[in-house]
Amino acid sequence: MRDPSIRRSVALFRAFLREQSDPEHCYGLLARDAVQQVARLVPLEGRTVVDVGGGSGHFTEEFRRRQAHCYLFEPDPRELHAGGRKPEGAVVADGYLLPLADGAADVCFSSNVLEHVADPQTFLSEMIRVTRPGGLIYVSFTNWYSPWGGHETAPWHYLGAERARARYRRRTGRPAKHTLGENLFAVHIGPTLRHVRARDDVELVTARSRYWPFLAGAITRVPGLREFATWNLLLILRRCPT
Repeated sequence: MRDPSIRRSVALFRAFLREQSDPEHCYGLLARDAVQQVARLVPLEGRTVVDVGGGSGHFTEEFRRRQAHCYLFEPDPRELHAGGRKPEGAVVADGYLLPLADGAADVCFSSNVLEHVADPQTFLSEMIRVTRPGGLIYVSFTNWYSPWGGHETAPWHYLGAERARARYRRRTGRPAKHTLGENLFAVHIGPTLRHVRARDDVELVTARSRYWPFLAGAITRVPGLREFATWNLLLILRRCPT
C-alpha cells in the first residue's frame, strides 16, 4: 500500500476496528506497514533490529521475514503470550534498561509503547544508547489528545480519565485495561518534538502522522492542531556519529 494514501489509511483503520475479534489480521497488517516504512530508509537483510515492547512478536516476525536479525524485548509476560502466542527468542526486559551493549542495533524499533511509560525521555535515551552511530530509531505513539488517546475509553477521555473509565465499566461490565498514571500516560506531541530536536545525539529524519492520508508531515508543524489531528505520531531518528 502506498504510504500515505487513502487506501492505506482505510485498510489500517478497518483492521484496527477488528483488533479484538481478529488480532492476527490487525497486528499482522500493522507490522507489514511499519516494517515497510523502515525498509524505505535502510536495507534490512542482515541488519540487527531491536523491537522494544513489541508485545507478542508480530513486528519481530515481520522483520525476520525481511531477513533481519530481530530481537524482541517485552516487559510484560502477559503481553508476550497474548492470544496463546510464543514468540521465539523473546526476552522479558524493561525498556528503561535494555540488556544490550551500547550501539548493538542497526535499528531500534518501538510501536505504540511510549504512551505506556512514565518517563518517555529516559525510554528514548535508552533506545538511542543501544543504536549504533548512523543507525535508525523508530518510535510511534498515540498522543493523549488524539481521538484514540484514551485507548479503549476513547473518546470519552476528553471528559476526564476517571469519568471515561467509569463509563467503560458501566457499558462493558468490566474494568478498562488502561489506567491513566499507571499503565497509560498523557504524552504530548509538542514537548516530545522539542525534546528530540534539542538532543545532540540524534538527527530528526521524520516527524509525521503515522496513519493520516493527507499532509502527514505538515500537521505536526502546527502547534495546538497537531495534538488533536496527528492521531499517532511517528518519529524516525538517526543516531549521530560519536
